[in-house]
Amino acid sequence: MKHAVIALLLVLAGCAAPPPAAPAGPAAPASPLAPDRSCRSDADCVVKNVGNCCGAMPACVHRDAAVDPAAVQAQCRADGRMDVCGFPEIGGCRCVQGRCQALPARYDPNASGN
Repeated sequence: MKHAVIALLLVLAGCAAPPPAAPAGPAAPASPLAPDRSCRSDADCVVKNVGNCCGAMPACVHRDAAVDPAAVQAQCRADGRMDVCGFPEIGGCRCVQGRCQALPARYDPNASGN
């Protein structure tokens, strides 16, 4: 009888649920060298100066994205990199498949495309 009880306890212990997993912490913030461009709606996206090796560089990023154009230029100098100067004018931003994307300066959302 004693062996049957021990065997039953071992079987039941094997069926026990595993301990709960520790809750996941917050996602690591995006680096100013690679700002967050994720979005769920157009309202999440704004134009910010993200910088490049030449200087200013406007881009569509998440409204809470940390940007640091000076850090970008410092990294360029440290890596000995250069960049093309100039950039297209951004008319606004739109969330496309979960990523903020720039709209042309003369973007007309009501245009038929013809």
